[in-house]
Amino acid sequence: MAENENTEETTDETVEAPAVPEPVEETAEVEAEAPVEAPAAEAASEPEAAPAAEAEAAPAPEPEPKKKRKRLPRAERPKKTRARRAAPAGERKPIVREAKPESERGRRQERRGVVVSSAMDKTIVVKVDVITSHPKYKKVIRRSVKFHAHDEQNSANVGDVVRIVETRPLSATKHWRLAEIMEVAK
Repeated sequence: MAENENTEETTDETVEAPAVPEPVEETAEVEAEAPVEAPAAEAASEPEAAPAAEAEAAPAPEPEPKKKRKRLPRAERPKKTRARRAAPAGERKPIVREAKPESERGRRQERRGVVVSSAMDKTIVVKVDVITSHPKYKKVIRRSVKFHAHDEQNSANVGDVVRIVETRPLSATKHWRLAEIMEVAK
C-alpha cells in the first residue's frame, strides 16, 4: 500500500511538472503585444489588487448589533398633542359640591365570634370560627382566628357573641372594633 501511495504522489507531481516556463522567444512576442494589452491588463489587475490590499489593511466589518435606544426621562420625551375641545356655547355652571349620602366608606368586613378574653382595657379578644371546604379534597375544614377588637365602654364579657367590624389600625394588633353584642353570656 505504501508503494501505491508513493506512485500516486509521483503522478501528482508529474501532472504539475508540465507547468514549465515558456521559451524566451515567445515571451518576446508577448512583450511586443504587451503595450497594446498592458493598460487593460493593468486596469484589470489593479481592481483585483486594490480589494486584496484593502482586505489585508482592514478586516471585513462584522454586522454591528442593533443599538439600543436610550430611555429618555418623561420631561424630555416628545409631547403628544391632543385634540382641543371646543369651547362651550353658553355660560358654565358653578361647581357645587353635593352633600355626601350617609353611608359607610368602602366595604368593611364584618365577623361574628365569641369573646375569649376581656382582661385588657378597652380591648377584647374575639375568636371567630371559619368553616370552609378544602378546594381539592372537598373536606369540611374548621379553623378559628383570634382578633383583637376595640371595646370603648368595656361592655363585652367573656362568652358573649359579638359582631366586630374592620376599621383603621388602632394599635399594632387592633384593626377591628366592637359593633354590637349579639348574645350575652349566661
